[in-house]
Amino acid sequence: MLYFDHCASTPPYEEVVQTMIEVMKSVYANPSSLHRAGIQADQLIERSRSVLAERLQTGSGNWIFTSGGTESNNMAIKGIARQYAGRGKHLITTQIEHASVYEAFKQLEDEGYRVTYLPVGETGHVNVEQLEAALTAETILVSVMHVNNEIGTIQPIERIGRLLKRFPTIMFHVDAVQSMGKQPIKLLESGIDLLTGSAHKLGGPRGVGFLYIREGVTLYPLLNGGTQENGYRAGTQNVPAIVASAKALRMSMERMEQRERRISELKRQLIQHINGMPELKLNGAEPSASHIIHFSYPGMKPEVVIHMLEQHGIMASTKSACSSKDDKPSRVLLALGASREHAAGGIRISLGEEHTVQDINALAAALADIVRQLKPLERRLT
Repeated sequence: MLYFDHCASTPPYEEVVQTMIEVMKSVYANPSSLHRAGIQADQLIERSRSVLAERLQTGSGNWIFTSGGTESNNMAIKGIARQYAGRGKHLITTQIEHASVYEAFKQLEDEGYRVTYLPVGETGHVNVEQLEAALTAETILVSVMHVNNEIGTIQPIERIGRLLKRFPTIMFHVDAVQSMGKQPIKLLESGIDLLTGSAHKLGGPRGVGFLYIREGVTLYPLLNGGTQENGYRAGTQNVPAIVASAKALRMSMERMEQRERRISELKRQLIQHINGMPELKLNGAEPSASHIIHFSYPGMKPEVVIHMLEQHGIMASTKSACSSKDDKPSRVLLALGASREHAAGGIRISLGEEHTVQDINALAAALADIVRQLKPLERRLT
């Protein structure tokens, strides 16, 4: 099987799996307990927190462990909105955010907040001048993702951060789920107040998310009932998964530069193959992440292509895994100005460090065979 769905979830590093097993067997005490075994478990969590701080060059006390990227995004966005509502109730995000961000803002609209959804144009990138023009005296939060989870476009977060430094009462949140451990993040230099990540996107276990909270920033907690995670997230921490996740982040970042060079070349080769098939249309534009290639087959249902790829022993996806089971046109592609037919036919290929030139050639050959089989049926299947 060739697995090209790393954006949805990555294969865990073998060392990470072993670490999780070892900790699960030997450190099973509740980390909130006062006895020696509990203290040992708590120390492992704090050591894991320090790994994040060291690798991303922040203070260790600024990192919160959650159940995943979705919870981290909700905690950051709703936590800021509710904590600082007295300053104003205007929020800014983009039209192409992940559902866990987009739907959080929709919920806040129901609570009386006013949200500006910035357009991105056909390239899929935020215009910083448009963002600046959208700011008001009531604005308390700007949330812009680093790497788009469908089309891979990289947003100008450093420029946005420099702009927002002039407005100290506005918090800047970045969803880095698709970039943490894969793309360089100048967290402090970019003036980021809150940043989210997810362990299973970078070779770690499912069920652990990361949330950076800048020193001096306070969140209204989503979960009450205990003092865990600096009082922001009540509930017993998952010690084995947290320790394994910290190890995965360290390993992913150590391999990042070498992996980036390899995957960039593989992406270039795959794009050449796709450009040789006029039926397929690439989506998005540079700058974009090296591990994501997104294209559409207008007039063809994407699930048909996905199932045919699977018959070739290839796993890929249509859009975000959180939204892949609905048959609506992609909200992201519609925001780029694509037609509904184009937006309904998207396919996402996401690469990992195990892939080779031979894998790319096999994928390209499978796509060419699928296009050849489906072309006579295009109109019939729309």
